[in-house]
Amino acid sequence: MKIQQFLEHHEIARNPFAEEDAQTDPVFKEHCISSTYHPAWDKVYGDPREPATSVVFGEKGSGKTAMRLQIARHLDEYNAQNKDQRLYVIEYDDFNPFLDRFRETISRRRRRRRADKVLAEWKLWDHIDAILSVAVSRLVDRTLGKRTDSSPGNEITAGQLESLDRYQTRDFMLLAAFYDQSIAGTFQDRWNGLRKCLKFSTWKSYGSVVLGLLTTVVVVAILVAMLVQGQAGWLGDFWFFFLAVLLGGWMPWCWRFWHCFCHARSVIRRMRVGNHTTFPLCRVLRKFTSSELAAQPIPNKDSTDDRYEMLMKFQGIIESFGFTGIVVLVDRVDEPYLINGSADLMKALIWPMLDNKFLKHPGLGVKMMLPIELTRFIDREDRDFFQRARLDKQNMISSFEWTGEALCDVANARIRACSPETVKTDLFDLIQESISESRVLDSFRSLRVPRHMFKFMYRLLVAHCNAHTEQNPEWKISGQTFESTLALYLRDQDAFDRGMGAG
Repeated sequence: MKIQQFLEHHEIARNPFAEEDAQTDPVFKEHCISSTYHPAWDKVYGDPREPATSVVFGEKGSGKTAMRLQIARHLDEYNAQNKDQRLYVIEYDDFNPFLDRFRETISRRRRRRRADKVLAEWKLWDHIDAILSVAVSRLVDRTLGKRTDSSPGNEITAGQLESLDRYQTRDFMLLAAFYDQSIAGTFQDRWNGLRKCLKFSTWKSYGSVVLGLLTTVVVVAILVAMLVQGQAGWLGDFWFFFLAVLLGGWMPWCWRFWHCFCHARSVIRRMRVGNHTTFPLCRVLRKFTSSELAAQPIPNKDSTDDRYEMLMKFQGIIESFGFTGIVVLVDRVDEPYLINGSADLMKALIWPMLDNKFLKHPGLGVKMMLPIELTRFIDREDRDFFQRARLDKQNMISSFEWTGEALCDVANARIRACSPETVKTDLFDLIQESISESRVLDSFRSLRVPRHMFKFMYRLLVAHCNAHTEQNPEWKISGQTFESTLALYLRDQDAFDRGMGAG
């Protein structure tokens, strides 16, 4: 007996439990994302008008990624309905590029290649640099027309770009110089394209070059005139004078070049998650005048002060585009190859971010979806950690748990999503009446999380269909099949969990 035959009998178009990962789950994305929620949804999502931080700890398969996708979808809908009070969403869930660059920088400088030694040097300002890199690269893409958003609420119009004053335009260009990490085009081509799009004039920055060229032309003209008039003998007496004039004319350019080179070099050394190189960044910095760079924050120190100022500059720019706040979605911290599921390495990566000044930064909400393994480290922390993190103010959910009733609702929602609207099929239509509702709820409670429930239900459908032929089909799952499949699944899952713990 085929599974599809069984499902078609109950008017279910496709297997509701075939997928296990929310990112690749069409049933969730097309139907359940806007109708099926965890009981803690309201606390995590909050009020978009006042973005706030939430810290969620949950085991694998508990639905953290699904909730992140739901938050992103709901914020897109909110933005479409509130053009003047939008939220800029930053999905900070791919750590591999930043960890690669960070490891390369640390290894090159201190010859430490072990993951624990590398991550021990990861700081809060590295997180802020990485978040700004994602945010600025995305903003530059939108400005250049390289990014098309599915939601009209995220668009940036030509009128909004023209509304930026000279200082905001300078700030945007500075942010792009430091944080545009896109590989869609060369760094200088993207920066020059952005300059043209924003109509940011740079002719004043060529003053030192013009002075040097004029000095060279004048000196060469005098020398040629002397040679023509037969006064070449004077050159031996006054060559040092002409050389001094020539050097004096080019001295301002040399000083600016050295100044910009030092800035670029220090940024490359201190911004450890970036992919820029010194000379291209130096050439871009030379497009700013000395007055435009004077007293501006530059991410070239081992501190968060300049990073907070750069973050506020970014907030000021997007506010002109109608974004009144920022939401950072943090997820998949156990997946980077450098971490490879290690709880100790996850702690080294995430702990610097647990800083109340950052998490409560005005206009910023950080939604952190963290593995449950990290809670045991919190229990061991001292008073200084709790004073710095202030987890009591961060809408913390220490365990992203599901009740049997909630998992049953999820199962029913997925079955209905795969059925025609006129059909009211639910889970209990698939199983025999001998299996009571309380027994199903108890079974789901033992499975704990949606992923285990999906895997169990898929196994159950396979076991039932394998036990019957197409000539003699059985349209209800028996209690014996239900119990034996559940026992086998729990045994296998327990062995897997023990193996993961030993690893």
